[in-house]
Amino acid sequence: MLTRQSLVWISGFFLLLLTGQVNAVETLSADELASHCRHYPDDPTGNDATFCVRYIQGFIDGAIATDERVIENVASELEVEENLSQRAMRTRIGSRIQRYGSSYYAEFCLGAPVALKEVAETVISDLIERENINERLTARGAVYQTLREKYPCEAD
Repeated sequence: MLTRQSLVWISGFFLLLLTGQVNAVETLSADELASHCRHYPDDPTGNDATFCVRYIQGFIDGAIATDERVIENVASELEVEENLSQRAMRTRIGSRIQRYGSSYYAEFCLGAPVALKEVAETVISDLIERENINERLTARGAVYQTLREKYPCEAD
């Protein structure tokens, strides 16, 4: 005879089998983002346009925050026991950040202060102008691609 605890475990097991694959975060497609962004020219303060702009701003903020944190971590590791080549690398990292901004290692450089609105409008225009968006392209992939193309970093 099965105990109550055994029945609970068996029931839980079967529920797991029925749920299938679970994704932690649902990925927004580039086409879905573009459908929101298409509203921006006619109604820049509407819900769809606001969603679009906030997504792009969040992407940029996340890239900059991540780059800054990675740089801080690398610099703190190098400061522990620094030899000549490590010091040169730390100095080079610092000079690149000063010259190009926090997004240098994300492979796009906003450089001198650029209005976030201007950057968002550039990305929006690029999304709207795309005729065929690959159905597998994610929104983050499309935004990243545009930022790298429109705001490239200068070669050293």
